[in-house]
Amino acid sequence: MIKFNKHNIRRSLSITTKVIFVLVVLSFSFFLLFRNIILEKAILRISEKLRYKYDVNLRVQEHGFSGISSIRLAKISLIPTNKDTLIKLDEFTASIRLMSLLTGEIRLKEIELNDGYIQLIKTGDSSNYSNFFRNQEHTTVENRNDLTDEKINYSNVAYKLIRKILKQVPNSVSVNNFKLLINDNGTVSDFNMSKLQLDDNKIESSIHINSNNKYQIWKITGYADASNEKADLTFYREDSGTVHLPIIDEKFNLRAGFDSIRLQLNAITFKDGVLKIDGFASIKNLMLNHPKISKKDVVIQDAEVYYAYLFGSDFISLDSSSSIRFNNIVFHPYFKLEESKNKAWFELTKNSNVVSRLFNKYNLYFNVSTEKLNAQNFINSLPIGLFDDVKGMQTEGSFTYRLDFAYYNDDPNKLVFNSNLEKDNFRITKYGEANLAKLNSSFIYTPYENGRPMRPILIGPENPNFTPIDFTSPFLKKCILTTEDPSFYYHRGFVTEAFRQSITKNVKTGKFKRGASTISMQLIKNVFLTREKTMARKLQEILLVYILENNFIVPKDRMFEVYLNIIEWGPNVYGIGEASQFYFKKKPLDLSLSECLFLASIIPRPKGFMWRFNSDGTSRPWIEKSYKFLTNLMIARQVITPEDTLGLTPHVNITGIAKKYIYKNDSIVVDTIKPEEDFFELNDNQDEQ
Repeated sequence: MIKFNKHNIRRSLSITTKVIFVLVVLSFSFFLLFRNIILEKAILRISEKLRYKYDVNLRVQEHGFSGISSIRLAKISLIPTNKDTLIKLDEFTASIRLMSLLTGEIRLKEIELNDGYIQLIKTGDSSNYSNFFRNQEHTTVENRNDLTDEKINYSNVAYKLIRKILKQVPNSVSVNNFKLLINDNGTVSDFNMSKLQLDDNKIESSIHINSNNKYQIWKITGYADASNEKADLTFYREDSGTVHLPIIDEKFNLRAGFDSIRLQLNAITFKDGVLKIDGFASIKNLMLNHPKISKKDVVIQDAEVYYAYLFGSDFISLDSSSSIRFNNIVFHPYFKLEESKNKAWFELTKNSNVVSRLFNKYNLYFNVSTEKLNAQNFINSLPIGLFDDVKGMQTEGSFTYRLDFAYYNDDPNKLVFNSNLEKDNFRITKYGEANLAKLNSSFIYTPYENGRPMRPILIGPENPNFTPIDFTSPFLKKCILTTEDPSFYYHRGFVTEAFRQSITKNVKTGKFKRGASTISMQLIKNVFLTREKTMARKLQEILLVYILENNFIVPKDRMFEVYLNIIEWGPNVYGIGEASQFYFKKKPLDLSLSECLFLASIIPRPKGFMWRFNSDGTSRPWIEKSYKFLTNLMIARQVITPEDTLGLTPHVNITGIAKKYIYKNDSIVVDTIKPEEDFFELNDNQDEQ
């Protein structure tokens, strides 16, 4: 029987330590003896894998060890078969942490890269990098099905990947004269990293850019502490000018730039299956210019974000603790995209776009709220170039705002869309560029067509064609309200339910097939804004409508009166006074119900009115269905009585100048929109308003 005493324990530990030491020495000696062979086989294995999977040839002309733990590779190239060289490096040196060899996990200590380039060349539809994005032919259908059947915890995968990448970040990095060359069908950009230095967690980089005849020097400074998962980097231009982003201008017709960007990573945590990334980002003088955004440069002088991103097994979200500030406006956003466990309410088709496919699989939640905002600070903080029509506006008081949105892919009826603004002594003391009060008196209105101004029209009693609201047929008012905006006299510029149903319809079709425009919105758009289809115009429209309707600047009857006298009703026909003569040689007060139904139904496509008629002037068969639907709807809403429809016929007798447009005339250019589209869109709209 062995007796364990202190002497025996010490002796056993001494022997064990010596054995481990001998094994480590032998392993290390073995590694030193055969390391060149191991390195050569490793390069060969990687080369064969690249050739087999991607049809790419890796060549390393010189390789070996420098010192005990440094690997040196020279004259390296990566060349796709029969294509231009993708990567070329003159010299690459990497130093390995020796202690990591004991655990079997190789970790880098230092990296040095001198003289090299990556070039991405695209000619037509062919490129020298496409091999890396092609579908892998060697993955069988059975294997792919097995992979898709297994539930993947993406948050866990992401966290492991982040940790693995951070562990591989070396203590020291030195890059000298490394280029990225991009040639996209003749559009050439050259990025030359003349210096990148990472030492003691401090980063300093200098990048020379030559693109589209613009030369810049970018600087990146700050620190990156991979072991503690923290970073703070600032990106700016060396001469303190504007950083212009190349390629996207030529590729997407988007001009973008900024003075500086700061990116800060504060923490990465993983708890209860949820990955959380906290940090901060800011940007100075962000400039954007794109035909879909605005015809002017849009500038946000100062913006910052405190973010907290959450990644779960089936969701990604921006936590409500996040905040965004641009200029003096602060708001708190929340966003969550969650994989749905239920079947979507609509089926995807072959032509379904990205939006439809996204909403077919996921639930979406979004809300944004503000703290109490000083109204004048809000006006002053609006981005330059985006709200020019409120420039110069003076206000008093304050307000808070909240928007809630939720989309459930299994049931469109559960969609949530709530917009709420609470005012506190808010009032306008001085109007800006858009003087909304001018609607209360006579003014000159200039319609636009295809971006060109048409003849100016005087909106007021001085114009013989101007028609006061009391001098129009009561049927006309009822018909237009039914087709365009049934709740006009009750809402304050917007109909939330119409927005909700519009979103649902657009998601299903994957197109902006339906809007939720009210008469108030149409009035603002026509009188104060251009017809350009930009984000700037739409945002200005929303803001001006809210100001008009919620500050009781213009009475509803006057708004409707102006609307009737400015809207387009045919080729060079504006206002009800001109329209009633153009079609019927009548005064607006004498229009019949049938004629009013006709005028109301052509508002969406006034220049296509002739498609409602056969070549002999008789109404097409589907018109009767349209009239029946509208009159039944108006009776149900008690807008008209059944007696009003006695003798109603879908045929209208066009006696005015419009008659010549109905009979075939090849010299007349008209819209090619099918009129049936207007009716079916109207049919979808009515029940929700």
